Amino acid sequence: MNNSTMQLNSGFDAAGNLQAGLVLLSATTITGDEVFNLQDENLGKIQDIMLDITEGKIRYAVLSSGGFLGMGDHLFAVPWRALTLDKENHRFLLDVDLDRLKNAPGFEKDQWPNMADPTWNSTVDSYYTR
Repeated sequence: MNNSTMQLNSGFDAAGNLQAGLVLLSATTITGDEVFNLQDENLGKIQDIMLDITEGKIRYAVLSSGGFLGMGDHLFAVPWRALTLDKENHRFLLDVDLDRLKNAPGFEKDQWPNMADPTWNSTVDSYYTR
């Protein structure tokens, strides 16, 4: 793949700016993106995207946080609407401080919750709603 194709697929132009009019990004361009809070603290990286196929939308970004080189990471399902794209810095913002994130409902990478469970959804969604 040539450089111009990579830039087109990533959604950013040669100057690193989000392309005008672009409203769609592939999941692979988001996976691995860093997530910072409003205090400019690194909260982790997006590990996965969870799609609600009945509604046809992204439901959660799975945030990997707290580990070192992928070891010991704790995972958090963050409602997609709680994230804001920081175009200038090529990352996402989440209005949560580190202590609040540490206490958020989370899970281990080998014990994913049933994300279709309405009770679980309600707990997670209400945690990030202020």
